[in-house]
Amino acid sequence: MARQYQQYCPVAHSLELVGERWALLIVRDLLKGPKRYSDLHAGLPGLGTNILASRLKDLEEGGVVEKRKLPPPANVNVYELTEYGAGLEEVIQALGRWGFRSLGPPPAGCAMPEGWLVQGALTLFDPSRAGGITESYRVLCGEETATIRLADAEIEAESGEAGEVDAVLELDPGTLFALASGDMDPADAVSHGLVKIEGDPAALGRFVSVFDAERSARAAAA
Repeated sequence: MARQYQQYCPVAHSLELVGERWALLIVRDLLKGPKRYSDLHAGLPGLGTNILASRLKDLEEGGVVEKRKLPPPANVNVYELTEYGAGLEEVIQALGRWGFRSLGPPPAGCAMPEGWLVQGALTLFDPSRAGGITESYRVLCGEETATIRLADAEIEAESGEAGEVDAVLELDPGTLFALASGDMDPADAVSHGLVKIEGDPAALGRFVSVFDAERSARAAAA
């Protein structure tokens, strides 16, 4: 049973629905699409099956998540967000932007959640920085591949290879973090061989320029 705060307050009510540990990470993963119980469990290392079952039950009771059975030939049960639950996307993105400010670079060998590259691009994208840029990229970063398209100050991002692109960028997560946070200049990354580019070398600078990845003074000094 989710905790009760005994306050008539929308923030308190929201926390009663999704404030328990792991709840928002389950929502984060379901924003990528319906998932089987086993898929959710595999994507959240450290989450015990009993806690996962409890969180899913609470989220179902709160109208955030629903379970349905896929038709044949799949014929399996999946969990997915309700329309109400899908409204948490902007909350997840806001938390991502806020958390990035003090997150720090990814440690070597750190596990990255499936789909992090697409989620990060959508979360940190700043339309005010993207005016006049119409370009598409295939980004290979660690074990993730994403296709990202910019046009009319809007972004589209999806996992995998999707059609032709203007440039292919290959780099590791640490380099991407340094570029997105402004700790590394794109020209330096290219000259030191930290990024491989197919296409216009200047595409890297345009790509990273559209993300608002400001870090807190404390994190930047660490």
